[in-house]
Amino acid sequence: MPNSLYPVAGFVGVMWAVYLIDIVVPGAFIEYGLVPRTLRRLPGIVTMPFLHGGIGHLISNTIPIAILLSLTVLTRQRPWESVIAIGVCGGVLLWVFGRSANHIGASGLVFGLITFLIIVGFREKQLVSLMVAIAVGLFFGGSLLSGVIPSFGSSVSWDGHLFGAIAGVIVGIATTEKVTGFV
Repeated sequence: MPNSLYPVAGFVGVMWAVYLIDIVVPGAFIEYGLVPRTLRRLPGIVTMPFLHGGIGHLISNTIPIAILLSLTVLTRQRPWESVIAIGVCGGVLLWVFGRSANHIGASGLVFGLITFLIIVGFREKQLVSLMVAIAVGLFFGGSLLSGVIPSFGSSVSWDGHLFGAIAGVIVGIATTEKVTGFV
C-alpha cells in the first residue's frame, strides 16, 4: 500500500473503532451527530462521518468512502484540504438547511467526493482525472441520483446526501480551473 493511502486506512479505522466502542457502550456517541440549527450539535459537522447507526450502515459507507478517498488521495495535489472542505461545506449546508433530525454517517462525504471527482475530471480534462470521473460516474452515478431524492419518513439522510453532493460541486469548481480543450 502506498504511504499516501495510510490516512485513508486511518479514516476508515476510526469509523470502525467508534462503531466498536458504541457496541461496548451503547449510545455513547449518538449525541455527537449533527442536528440542524442546534448550536449544541454544531460539532456534528466534524463527528458525523464517524458515527453509524448499525453494522449495515457502517459497511454501506466503508466501501465507497475507502474507494473515493483513495481515488482522491492518489489523483489530487492537496487531497485532504479538499476532503475537509467538502465535509465542512456539506455539514454547514446541512446544519443550516437540513431537516430537523440527528444526522450520522459518512454518506454526505461519500456523495461530496462523488460529485467532486466528477467535476474536477471534466473541468481539468486531464486523462487520469477524466478517467476517474467517468469511472466514478459509472460506479456511483445511480446511487448519486437516487440518494438525493427526498424520502420523507425514512431514516436515510437524503438531505445530507444532497448537501454533501452540492459541497462536492462547490469545492470541485473552487479548486480547479476549467480547461477548454482536452490536454
